[in-house]
Amino acid sequence: MLPTDVHFSSISELGAAIRARRISSVELTESYLARLEKFGKSLGAVATIMRESALNEARQADAEIRRGRLRGPLHGIPYGAKDLLATRNAPTTWGAAPYKDQRFDYEATIITRLRNAGAILVAKLAMIELAGGMGYNQADASLTGACRTPWNREFWSGGSSSGPGAAVAAGLVAFAISSETSGSIITPAAFCGVSGLRPTYGAVSRHGAMALSWTLDKLGPMCRSAEDCGIVYATISGRDPLDPTSRDAPLGSPDAISSRRVVASPRLPIAVMKDSYEKAQPEVRKNFLASLDALKKFARLEMDVKLPDFPYGAAVGTIVDAEGASAFRDLIESGEVKKLSSPEGRTGGYSASLVTAVDYLHAMRMRAPMRRAWAELFKKYSMIVAPSRSTVAYPVDKTFDKAYPNVPAASPIGASNLVGVPAISVPNGFGENNLPTGIQFVGAAWSEGQLIETAKAFQAATDWHKRHPTVA
Repeated sequence: MLPTDVHFSSISELGAAIRARRISSVELTESYLARLEKFGKSLGAVATIMRESALNEARQADAEIRRGRLRGPLHGIPYGAKDLLATRNAPTTWGAAPYKDQRFDYEATIITRLRNAGAILVAKLAMIELAGGMGYNQADASLTGACRTPWNREFWSGGSSSGPGAAVAAGLVAFAISSETSGSIITPAAFCGVSGLRPTYGAVSRHGAMALSWTLDKLGPMCRSAEDCGIVYATISGRDPLDPTSRDAPLGSPDAISSRRVVASPRLPIAVMKDSYEKAQPEVRKNFLASLDALKKFARLEMDVKLPDFPYGAAVGTIVDAEGASAFRDLIESGEVKKLSSPEGRTGGYSASLVTAVDYLHAMRMRAPMRRAWAELFKKYSMIVAPSRSTVAYPVDKTFDKAYPNVPAASPIGASNLVGVPAISVPNGFGENNLPTGIQFVGAAWSEGQLIETAKAFQAATDWHKRHPTVA
């Protein structure tokens, strides 16, 4: 196995080592596979390890690189994919017992794009069952059990992209592909101390991904750094004829992103979200305020800016319930939903099915004025900043509602998902029980480039993203 530090290297560093032939893709893939096999199960991070196909792809990558055929910065780089993405050569369980033997004869567009870029899929990664669509209130709501943050195994890695967050943080993969409907990239990024990018709605094709909420679901990367997120995003984004909601997403080539210089302007206007940090855990608040001091070196901050006033939580809940109940109607009506791990999940589908058309349409109609109000906000500010979560990770032995009962989970996650805008979470320190905290940057639609550059500037001024847990 390669030295431990190699597994926590950036995509650019790994790619440079492969191209210079200091290591081979096969060596790197073998080493990540060994870590997946050694640590993946104990963390609860792995659904399926894809040893045979991964090594075949790695051998092909090495042969192409020897011939001088370079596909880009992801060529020969091993990664993992959340187990809601269809693959031909492994089960796609959606994290749920009723689908434990499910297989597809096609693959998700995002998997195809990464293969075409030369990336090596080494594992399908664990997730909360059905991405939490039927409801859950505990960490073990998954076919693979509770997934734990490698910083402290008594605590959850976050959902629903629990496996990708833990696997990237533990150095089991170089990067991972996740999904978010209402917080499932930002939350595990914060709880696991990694960088996670949730793109604009429609920026990345969802063909071949499990549908929970057609009007909210998004796919994005979880990586070591904001720069790595940009490299992966540039590879996976863009229009796909198999997904009519997808659109072209201009950002630049993956090579351009990896070589782009961080440009920070002292005139960059950033809004600090009111009610996002004031009642957070003391360490979360302290880390956030320290992060603002770092941002002041290259941005102009306006404190305590309120989001446009709308009932975001109620609207998100109504839409996810209605669209999720429709997506899983057969599961609910057949009674197979009773095989789910979560008590809430075994009954939640029935109540979700009772959402009226009037309530659903009302929630959907509210999204237009929400988008207009947010667009006006982003005419004044380049982005919004807030803590990624108001607490550190939840204990695995407590239900979520009893984990930190005196701390509200204030965050623009749900609101920003409703209006379809992008966000990136990066680590900004540690809180209780040596658990990571995060700061998120939320921007206007299609502002991924600016968000990534701002997060890169923050990471150039700090070193939180370079720290990693001791996994044993």
